[in-house]
Amino acid sequence: MPIVAQSTETTDWVSRFADEVIEESERRAPGAKTSGAAAPVVVASGLSPSGPIHLGNLREVMTPHLVADEIRRRGYQVRHLISWDDYDRYRKVPAGVPGVDETWAEHIGKPLTSVPAPKGSAYPNWAEHFKAAMIESLAELGVEFDGISQTEQYTSGVYREQILHAMKHRGDIDAILAQYRTKKAPAKKQQQKPLDEAELEAAEGSGAAAEDDGSSGSAGYFPYKPYCGNCEKDLTTVTSYDDDSTELTYSCTSCGFSETVRLSEFNRGKLVWKVDWPMRWAYEGVIFEPSGVDHSSPGSSFQVGGQIVGIFGGKQPIGPMYAFVGISGMAKMSSSKGGVPTPADALQIMEPQLLRWLYARRRPNQSFKVAFDQEIQRLYDEWDRLEAKVADGTALPADVAAHSRAVRTASGELPRTPRPLPYRTLASVADITAGHEDQALRILSDLDPANPLASLDEARPRYDKAEAWINTHVPADQRTIVRDEPDTELLKSLDEQGRESLRLLLDGLADNWSLDGLTHLVYGVPKVQAGFPADATPKELPPEIKTSQRSFFALLYQLLVSRDTGPRLPTLLLAVGQERVRHLLGA
Repeated sequence: MPIVAQSTETTDWVSRFADEVIEESERRAPGAKTSGAAAPVVVASGLSPSGPIHLGNLREVMTPHLVADEIRRRGYQVRHLISWDDYDRYRKVPAGVPGVDETWAEHIGKPLTSVPAPKGSAYPNWAEHFKAAMIESLAELGVEFDGISQTEQYTSGVYREQILHAMKHRGDIDAILAQYRTKKAPAKKQQQKPLDEAELEAAEGSGAAAEDDGSSGSAGYFPYKPYCGNCEKDLTTVTSYDDDSTELTYSCTSCGFSETVRLSEFNRGKLVWKVDWPMRWAYEGVIFEPSGVDHSSPGSSFQVGGQIVGIFGGKQPIGPMYAFVGISGMAKMSSSKGGVPTPADALQIMEPQLLRWLYARRRPNQSFKVAFDQEIQRLYDEWDRLEAKVADGTALPADVAAHSRAVRTASGELPRTPRPLPYRTLASVADITAGHEDQALRILSDLDPANPLASLDEARPRYDKAEAWINTHVPADQRTIVRDEPDTELLKSLDEQGRESLRLLLDGLADNWSLDGLTHLVYGVPKVQAGFPADATPKELPPEIKTSQRSFFALLYQLLVSRDTGPRLPTLLLAVGQERVRHLLGA
């Protein structure tokens, strides 16, 4: 594939970052691309499987994925690394995880891969259990990546030279970190609470665990933390280290165990986070990696890492800050709280294209929300309008770019629904039919009698997503239940105008039995009653016609579903069927 100097899609944030990454890659290895000796451009993400990996974490992956995909489209080789931080300490027992109880607190301080998976899981440990769901979601989203287990990297000795190098230059690292330390750590007090409870409190502090930079004691500063050879926890203190022999002695404050090991042969520990991250930048040659706002403040991991990476002979990657992702009124998601939606939750109710679009259309520093409430219907309406504009050539360039990134990758188109009917219509049909697929097919075929669905599969997977949304996110008291028998009392109480409105509707049912026809009919009845043509436009009508329409709609809802509102009336009428509509409206 020929290499293109610059994308034609220059109006969106993805293309701009791709330009920067390619320029930086050329700067680091001048002439490599043209000589044919180029190594892949490396972009990176990091995910900690400490619990459910949520939609905020997904931005850590989607931002470099979209940039990597644009670079691939231009003909470059790209490697998107996802570092699974599964050798991190188990910090706390997350709330709301099925199969997990308070007994998991005894594992706090162990590597995530040494913690048992939730009860009933098919996976060997905690980390693998939560990685699996994310890997499945990324495959559905079309995200290509190389996964790296940090447990495997550390325990197999891959980083041994980097660890020894960090220990040899611990004074230099400590000097960098000292620039950002604003206060001394408080003197250690005698332990008053049970150890696990105290650990849990510490882990729930203001990001201290995630932003660990090592510890200084009477033996000096050490950027390396061993896991205890007895209890497996990281509540250890290095008490001595010899650079020549690499002999390291540590003691465990959890169980009292201590030992002396040769670090040149020892693989049960890891660099502290603020050193580990820049070490990986240098080791992997990362050129692009975003970071959340919590890692971008002065003295935080990304800022400090930019100085520490030089100790390992590397350079800091281009690293945009990305904003938080919210859901339906929540300003921020945190994986420390139970019940936070994951990519799998979102993909249960929306197609991958829509979820990709939500991340592609906003710059990384712009926050946005993923809707699990009624807002999802509006988002789908907006998406369908965009699809139509792209098809007829009227979409703006930036919107075309975001759409392209949503529906395809450099490897090809994502699978899509053959007949993408309106999501709100599908949701209404799924609501009314309550799982009866034959009824759903009948109703959906009536939407366009000239081109009926031959099978419900033509409307899938969008239909299945809409049905899942109805079943899992719409409260029971908002579900639609069609009456079995007419509301005789209400029918008897109607005045002449009310009875006439029902007659006009019933008289027009047979000739207008399609989605467009019924839409014209139900909106037209109040117009005809007021002496106007049924096809009169709003500009041709007095304001009180809207009031008459609302009253007429409320009457129909009451007679059909015993509520003042419900699914769009044309869809509801199709769902109920002509014969039953006539029965309930007193024909």
